[in-house]
Amino acid sequence: MGGKPTWLYQLSKAGKLCVPAMNVNDSVTKQKFDNLYCCRESILDGLKRTTDVMFGGKQVVVCGYGEVGKGCCAALKALGAIVYITEIDPICALQACMDGFRVVKLNEVIRQVDVVITCTGNKNVVTREHLDRMKNSCIVCNMGHSNTEIDVTSLRTPELTWERVRSQVDHVIWPDGKRVVLLAEGRLLNLSCSTVPTFVLSITATTQALALIELYNAPEGRYKQDVYLLPKKMDEYVASLHLPSFDAHLTELTDDQAKYLGLNKNGPFKPNYYRY
Repeated sequence: MGGKPTWLYQLSKAGKLCVPAMNVNDSVTKQKFDNLYCCRESILDGLKRTTDVMFGGKQVVVCGYGEVGKGCCAALKALGAIVYITEIDPICALQACMDGFRVVKLNEVIRQVDVVITCTGNKNVVTREHLDRMKNSCIVCNMGHSNTEIDVTSLRTPELTWERVRSQVDHVIWPDGKRVVLLAEGRLLNLSCSTVPTFVLSITATTQALALIELYNAPEGRYKQDVYLLPKKMDEYVASLHLPSFDAHLTELTDDQAKYLGLNKNGPFKPNYYRY
């Protein structure tokens, strides 16, 4: 599976999972390349294609500083945007602070920002109350896992007018004339309004294929009716397959070095708890 795996863990916890499942979404190659590096590019691509907005000097709030949020913020900061972060996790919040971003509550900046981007994987992150307080022409979009982050349903009321201005772009108009620019009706911006590079698709598809092969070839009893992470050795194998694209050459451990580190010369090179 390549999406947010919360529901699989819920099924497993309830004893309703009928087969073993591999959580590909939390593999290193998926998290870093699809979530971090790909979103670092697709956030700008999606916003440019739909709005032609100039980012220099714009005030942007990014809800969530996980891998997707980190990628989005890096791109926006590089183009001169003023970026705020909202976070519930103190570790991610501290990372944002150390990366030079101001961590705020959404209510504190909602009246002044030009762009609101959600990437939390949660629901009702941007509510009707937030939408009511946004300034005219504020752009609202979602880079998270699902279409639940922005409360779009609350905007389908008689007093608000929807105007489709181009594909995947709606102006939601308030009675006083204020317009909020809603992209892809709250669905994933990078999938609806952008493209995913074939290189990233290759990494993700390879990870998923190897997960299926592992489940199929595993001896009976290795995997029970539960959710598992991709073995570290396979994550490393996926990465090694894509290194030739960059003409990258890995350094090899000597026997003495491998013994000193307590590693196999062919990997895995990091323990399962290692954070890349």
